[in-house]
Amino acid sequence: MRAAVLGAGLMGKEAARDLVKGKHVEAVGLADIDLERAEEVCRQIHSPKIKAFRLDAGNSQELVRFLQHYDVVLNALFYSFNEKVAKAAIEAGTSVVDLGGHIGHITYRVLALHEEAKRANVTLVPDLGVAPGMINILSGYGASKLDSPQSIKLYVGGIPLRPEPPLEYHHVFSLEGLLDHYTDPSLIIRDGKKQEVPSLSEVEPIYFEKFGPLEAFHTSGGTSTLSKSYPELNTLEYKTIRYPGHRDKFQLLVDLHLTRNDYWVQIGKTNVKPRDVLLKVLNPITELGDRDDVVLLRVIVSGEKDFKNRTFAYEMAAYKDRRENVTAMARATANTISVVAQMIGTGVINKRGVFPPEQIVPGPLYIKEMADRQVLIKETEYERA
Repeated sequence: MRAAVLGAGLMGKEAARDLVKGKHVEAVGLADIDLERAEEVCRQIHSPKIKAFRLDAGNSQELVRFLQHYDVVLNALFYSFNEKVAKAAIEAGTSVVDLGGHIGHITYRVLALHEEAKRANVTLVPDLGVAPGMINILSGYGASKLDSPQSIKLYVGGIPLRPEPPLEYHHVFSLEGLLDHYTDPSLIIRDGKKQEVPSLSEVEPIYFEKFGPLEAFHTSGGTSTLSKSYPELNTLEYKTIRYPGHRDKFQLLVDLHLTRNDYWVQIGKTNVKPRDVLLKVLNPITELGDRDDVVLLRVIVSGEKDFKNRTFAYEMAAYKDRRENVTAMARATANTISVVAQMIGTGVINKRGVFPPEQIVPGPLYIKEMADRQVLIKETEYERA
């Protein structure tokens, strides 16, 4: 298979690193608007399989011409590009996977291209990060083991291994995306009814081995497509994991309208968006740098199996690879999108159209492939009273 990666940032770099190790991968094209950055990544990966290209993904014709040369494309660009890349991939006759981004219903716009993708004989799988992404795959796997899934509870956090003030947090993905997740309302299912609750609300304590007490609270986008895939659920919720006190500090920023994308103030004769100022201030303060990070994940799927109440729980604690200097978030995210892309490229996934991860990615093989990459996901089954 021939694969391409769009975006030479951290996730694109690590996805490309994994792809070149694939025994069925013949060639990898790494495309970025900054050719020098793509070339530097290729030098670091140091494989005869990979080659750098300059690509302006905002130019539809240029994008289609590039995609036509590949069997499957990994879109590691900012989520605002997802729909454009999906449409270009369909026109090019190329399968594509992306890292998701449920803000603004972009993923639903990609899913709406199902019939077009089917006619083009290609496979599109959006939302293939950790949350959404890994949690969708594990939710789908757990639900497949039940006769009647009733509850899915999701907890995920990318946090520094050792918290530091002022926020006990260092960003491991787009800080702009983080503000979206903290600001927009969160979709849940409660008592069988879809509803929205404020992000940062309903804080609860949560515990993981080797960690002191942590906190979890609602954030937007995490339930992804699960509410549509499993509309009969009685309970569905997603909460982000952080160190205690983090939520209260960000709640103040939200209450002051500093995180809103539609809010402006006038200073002198200039209109200023407080969010832009906040991002400039926070970025250097919260940059992870060479610090260690960890990704904590827990997926709890409950329901009925053979007239008994059963629960399947999946848990992961992924740490930074200090030997290769790869963050925990990059390991979990980039390996997920690379694994699924290779499943498509090798024909393990052969359905055509657009599918959310929970409907198309085989859970057992995914867990095995991630374990081969030292990202270990533990499954526990137990009977509920």
